Amino acid sequence: MFLSFRISEELGIKNLLPPYSSPSLQLGDLLTGVSFASSGSGFDPLTPKLVSVLSLPDQLGMFKEYIGKLKVMVGEERTNTILSKSLFLVVAGSDDIANSYFVIGVRKRQYDVPAYTDFMATSAASFLKELYGLGARRIGVASAPPLGCLPSQRSLAGGKQRECAEDHNEAAKLFNTKLSSQLDSLNANSPQAKFVYIDIYKPFLDLIQNPQKSGFEVVDKGCCGTGRIEAGSTM
Repeated sequence: MFLSFRISEELGIKNLLPPYSSPSLQLGDLLTGVSFASSGSGFDPLTPKLVSVLSLPDQLGMFKEYIGKLKVMVGEERTNTILSKSLFLVVAGSDDIANSYFVIGVRKRQYDVPAYTDFMATSAASFLKELYGLGARRIGVASAPPLGCLPSQRSLAGGKQRECAEDHNEAAKLFNTKLSSQLDSLNANSPQAKFVYIDIYKPFLDLIQNPQKSGFEVVDKGCCGTGRIEAGSTM
């Protein structure tokens, strides 16, 4: 979600991308962008169930409702133009690997890492095809970050020294490779669409390994919260 907020702000569209489900949402917001995200969700349909958040199909349902509202406001032709010219950002997968696979471990009992990342990448492609079918044409898809270096994963799987959990990072890299390949295939088979792979793994890892370049001093602790894993899987 943070990625979409930052891009919206940097492009001068909005300082804050409002959630579609907000009771204070204004009709005018529908013309300039909203967020359908639900923190903790993922490409694996089990992931949102484990933490009681909205699944990707739930979010697609809200998007369909949004399209209906747009058509009432501006008509079908302009709605189609808005959809085709809009930038869609998809950020998911981290909770699948970090929580469903490693922390809670439900999927670890069913899949090895190669098989699970295959499942994730296939699920991602299926979701993106549905999004394309609803009119989206400019779609950016974020990679998984170096999950093993996030504070919660250091605490849970990094040993006494809270080092980066390399098995988590390797799983993230494997998924990223498969996700990128799926996007290449979608680009080859989706007329007038552009699916863009957004690599956040390398910039995050560089920040963690060289924090002083970006003005950071501490990279192994969460920004807020208390307890052993602080605020969850956030930096």
